[in-house]
Amino acid sequence: MLNLTNVSKTYPKSSAKAVDSLNLDVKDGEIFGFLGPNGAGKTTLMRLILDLIKADEGRVTSNGQPVSETEEWKNYTGSFIDGRFLIDYLTPEEYFSFIADVYHISKETLEQRLQTFEGLMHGEILGTRKYLRDFSKGYKQRVGIAQAIIGNPEIVILDEPTVGLDPRQIIEIRELIKELGRDSTVILSSHNLSFVADISTRILLLEKGRIVKDLPNADGAAKAELNEYFGMENEEKPAEVR
Repeated sequence: MLNLTNVSKTYPKSSAKAVDSLNLDVKDGEIFGFLGPNGAGKTTLMRLILDLIKADEGRVTSNGQPVSETEEWKNYTGSFIDGRFLIDYLTPEEYFSFIADVYHISKETLEQRLQTFEGLMHGEILGTRKYLRDFSKGYKQRVGIAQAIIGNPEIVILDEPTVGLDPRQIIEIRELIKELGRDSTVILSSHNLSFVADISTRILLLEKGRIVKDLPNADGAAKAELNEYFGMENEEKPAEVR
């Protein structure tokens, strides 16, 4: 479904490549987790897939079509990278209505789909009459995740989905992503090693823009290797990769 061929990206004022000659195939139905230290290239990789930035070399295709040359992929792709994806002068209801219009979702269907996020909202977001700019980072995170999947996309891309969430909400997001993985391809990145290991069917370890390991993770098969890999770096087996 997604293919990256010899993709490289260097930012201005940096001599090191954020993504370095990377080749990657993401198949239908995978829950694909990116892991790596800060600066490994995780967010850059997601931005390249979403055509938010241009590759210096190589190309990214979705269903065989270059993402930089067509917009068809946007019809079946949902994403949330950070708070800049939100429109902060709207209320949550107005924002979800805007997203529904983009995906040609009826008002009735929108209301039904919002009900599935009731656990994520906990009565603290909808009906508050607050603008998105007035919510905390954690609340904005919940709105962003909901909008990424409200259109029932075939591909969902989430960068650090657990940031700003409490343990209960992290569990809810974990179960939500597992459910998504039954019908959609999910790509996510996180510093939370256990979170990625618990839900991903495949895990990519990145360092300095390169693939270090590409690990199948059926039934958590990669956990031991992940702990060993990060344990060698940090002299411990951490719950999180910082």
